[in-house]
Amino acid sequence: MLVAKFLQYIKYEKIYSSHTFVSYQTDLIQFRSFVESRSEVFDPAKIDSPTIREWVVSLMEAGDSASSVNRKLSALKSFFKFLKQHGYVSRNPMKGIVAPKKSKMLPKFLREEEMNRLLDGLESPFDGDFVGVRDKLMIEMFYSLGIRLSELIGIKDIDVDFAAKTVLITGKRNKQRLIPFGERLGASMKEYERVRDESVLDRCDRLFVKEDGKGLYPMLVYRVVNKYITMVSSITKRSPHVLRHTFATVMLNNGAELNAVKELLGHASLAATEVYTHTTFEQLQKIYKQAHPRA
Repeated sequence: MLVAKFLQYIKYEKIYSSHTFVSYQTDLIQFRSFVESRSEVFDPAKIDSPTIREWVVSLMEAGDSASSVNRKLSALKSFFKFLKQHGYVSRNPMKGIVAPKKSKMLPKFLREEEMNRLLDGLESPFDGDFVGVRDKLMIEMFYSLGIRLSELIGIKDIDVDFAAKTVLITGKRNKQRLIPFGERLGASMKEYERVRDESVLDRCDRLFVKEDGKGLYPMLVYRVVNKYITMVSSITKRSPHVLRHTFATVMLNNGAELNAVKELLGHASLAATEVYTHTTFEQLQKIYKQAHPRA
């Protein structure tokens, strides 16, 4: 009865979404079944913290992820809060319950040899027409500058300073930063601009444009990146952000200081950059062979 009252409450008074309602309903029914399997009677007034901890352990042992368990605990927390507020229980057994920590997901990235094969391989997958030259430069700029998708789309011709070899990038909250580029990327940008200006006569002020001269949209860029990453890697995530991760990983693996990478990425805090301080297994092998006398 109390579970039904709570579900009516979140549906008609709190007006939770149908998705949340169904999730909470499923989670509470699962918890009720767990309690009944141990005491035969589901009485929320008699449920204590150890019982909830036992349920959490059983979920983890059954293979539930930390995210899934945390969602179930959120449903339970709302349920007992409702019972306490309406006088159905005198104490809240959720106090002192610590949610399991979510495991940190390391960023997905490509290896240097995969990027070299894509950009410099003898059998280049990029066509020599406007679209092919544009798409290759997009991949190259993601990898060489570590920029976000929205930042790449927003680059204007005037943001590129070939004399100073810098690109002005406008990031989150319109915060701007200058990123240097090397000779190879500079040559690629000049070649792209030459082909673009010959192929697209009436265009906007963006560096990257479509065949009709209008600026790019996110899904087009995503599809391009996904297509070419698939050609050189089997990783499941193939978004532009993977190339940003690759940039940061390559920089750190080759000796760049963390603070410098932070500035290049446009991170507000060092904590956001520290996720990239992992190294690839190949890099660890290389360091071991160089440093250990018996390697």
